[in-house]
Amino acid sequence: MKRIFHGLFLSIIFFPAFLYSQDKPANTNFGLKLSGYVKADFIFDSRQTINLREGHFLLYPDNIKKDKNGKDINAVPNLNFLSIQSRLHGDITGPNVLGATTTGMFEAEFFGHSDADINGFRLRHAIIKLKWKTSELLVGQYWHPMFVTDCFADVVSFNTGAPFQAFTRNPQIRFTQNIWKFKLMAALLEQRDFQSNGPDGGSSKYLRNTAIPDAQLQLQFNLKNEDKGTDFLIGIGGGYKFLKPRLVNEITITPAHYTIDTITWTTIKLIPAVTEKYQLTNKIGSYSAIAFVKLKTKPVTLKAECVYGQNLYDMTMLGGYVVCDSVKDNIEYSPVSTLSAWLDFQTNGKLIQFGVFGGYSKNMGADKVILGSNYSRGPNIAYLIRVSPRIVVNIEKFRVGLEMEYTGAAYGKYDKVAKGVVKDEIELVNNFRGLLAFSFFF
Repeated sequence: MKRIFHGLFLSIIFFPAFLYSQDKPANTNFGLKLSGYVKADFIFDSRQTINLREGHFLLYPDNIKKDKNGKDINAVPNLNFLSIQSRLHGDITGPNVLGATTTGMFEAEFFGHSDADINGFRLRHAIIKLKWKTSELLVGQYWHPMFVTDCFADVVSFNTGAPFQAFTRNPQIRFTQNIWKFKLMAALLEQRDFQSNGPDGGSSKYLRNTAIPDAQLQLQFNLKNEDKGTDFLIGIGGGYKFLKPRLVNEITITPAHYTIDTITWTTIKLIPAVTEKYQLTNKIGSYSAIAFVKLKTKPVTLKAECVYGQNLYDMTMLGGYVVCDSVKDNIEYSPVSTLSAWLDFQTNGKLIQFGVFGGYSKNMGADKVILGSNYSRGPNIAYLIRVSPRIVVNIEKFRVGLEMEYTGAAYGKYDKVAKGVVKDEIELVNNFRGLLAFSFFF
C-alpha cells in the first residue's frame, strides 16, 4: 500500500513537467543574490520562563516552585541582550529544467541547534523550486505547511506566535497546483531540527522508524488586487503522521543484585540483571487540522487561525502522546489533543505600524486513561493565553520594534485517570515580557 501511495504521489508531481515542457523559453538570467539582516534583541521577563536559547524564544512562564518558607523560587526577573537571530539569505536562479523555471534558496542564522550551541551557525531553509505555468514542485527543508507563510503573526518576538502558532521547519517534498484563485498543496515531510518527543528525548527517529512520512494537504483561496492594495486569503488544511516510539521492550525478570557471604556478611560478587527483550511494532497515529484567514486593506491587516490537532509537540505547541497500556510485546499509545487559536491586527503605515496579537491554547487531554509515561509539552497546563501589543518604526533599511508581551499559563493537577485533562487546583501563572529589537536589513 505504501509503495502504491508513494508511486502515485511522484506521478502527480512529475506530470506537469511533461504537460508544460514547451510553455517557457530557456532562462539565461541566473546567479546568486544575498540578503538578510542584523538584529539585536533586548529582553526583560518578570519571572523565570520555559524558553529556548537563553530566553530568546519564549514559550510560557514556568510554574510556581515554593521553597521551605513558601516563597516562589521562579518569581525572579530575567534580563538578556542577544543578537543570535541575525540572518543570511541567498536566492539562486538557474536555467530552465523540464520546461520549468528553476530557483533555489538557502537561509541560515546564528541561533544554534540547542542552548549548548547558542551562537552556532545553523541551517534554516534549503530548497529547490521547479515552477511551471500553474504548478510548482518544492524539495528541501522549508516551513511545515501548517506554518502558513502568507498568514502568520507579525509579532516582534522571534517566537512568531508560538506555542499558539505552529512553528517548525521540515525536510520535505511539496507539490502545489493553482486552479484559478485556488491553490491545492500536497506534501510529504520528515523531521530534523523540530522533533517529536519520546523515550529517548526529542528525536527524528520516531518518525523515521515508521518508514511513513508526515502527509499534509492544504487548500487556499486568494483574491488579491494590487491596484487597490487589498488581499483576501482563506484556507483549510490537515495532515496525518505516524510515530514508532520504541523498537524493543526490555523487561527485567530478576534485578541486578550482590551475593552475600552469610558467615562474614560481606559482598561476594554482583549478579547481573536477567532481562527479556521483545520486538515492538506498535505505531501511534495522529491528525492535525487548520483553518486560517487574512484580510488586508491599505490601512490595516487582520489575520486569524485555528488549529485542532493531536501530538503537536514537534510543532512547538502543547501536546504529545502518552502510554495507555503495556505488556511484553505490545505498548499502546494515545495522542494528546490541543486546541489553539490566535488573532493578529496591524496597521500598514510605511513609517509607523501598530499591532496587537492575542492567542489561546487548551490542553484537551488524551483519548484513553494514562497508565504510563507522558511525552507531552506542558502536561500540567490546562490552557495558555497571550496578549502582546507592539509598535514598529521603519526608516529605510532600519527598523525598531517595541513589544509588551503578557503570557499566562494555567498550571494545575495532572490527572492520569481523567486522561490527562488538567482540571483541579488550577492557578494562572503570569509573565510580562518587554522586548526592544533593532534590525538592519541588507
